[in-house]
Amino acid sequence: MTSSPNAVAVRVWDLPTRLFHWLLVLAVVGLVVTGNIGGNWMAWHQRLGYAVLALLIFRLLWGLVGGRWSRFRHFVRGPRAVFDYLRGTADPLAEVGHSPLAALSVLAMLGALGAQVGTGLISDDEIAFVGPLARFVASNTAYAATAYHKNWGKLLVLGLVGLHIAAIVYYRLRRGKSLVPPMWHGDKLLPPGTPASADGWPQRLLALGVAALSVAVTAGIISLGNA
Repeated sequence: MTSSPNAVAVRVWDLPTRLFHWLLVLAVVGLVVTGNIGGNWMAWHQRLGYAVLALLIFRLLWGLVGGRWSRFRHFVRGPRAVFDYLRGTADPLAEVGHSPLAALSVLAMLGALGAQVGTGLISDDEIAFVGPLARFVASNTAYAATAYHKNWGKLLVLGLVGLHIAAIVYYRLRRGKSLVPPMWHGDKLLPPGTPASADGWPQRLLALGVAALSVAVTAGIISLGNA
């Protein structure tokens, strides 16, 4: 959706979604750094993995009850919508939040990070790291999870991050759209009447409740390893 001469600022990304995004960025960077350093830093690698688990749970729940453009039902679309977007014949509202193509990227990233967290929970490198849930799976499964986590899973996440950055650069240079500022302050310049995401104190208090639930679920999963 291109901005018209009388475009107005519309709240697209609510504060909880923005906080999720930047906290996830920091956590992923921290995971890559600590994972590559290894040694004593693996304790922080594990803690950051737990943080990503809580963030992913939060995003899944927030995708059901969050601001309009953060909800899955408002940006996850079928193949026809993706095809129309690529042809330039998509619904004008298709680019307000995540475009149909960007939605696939979001789902891929959530899935890849979920797989990394899941394999990390059951990993066993037979040296210095054992995931809290490794005792619930067979040794061969734990070793396979460790191999995926350290190799293909890591490369998949890094590849998706690279594609995400490339898309940001492409939209900025070729289409004249800056995707980063709206994820910082929340607003986009859009035609009057474009539906906005609710982002008041009721939504933020709801987000605190969802965050608390996400942390509690994460703590419960971790505690299974100590039961």
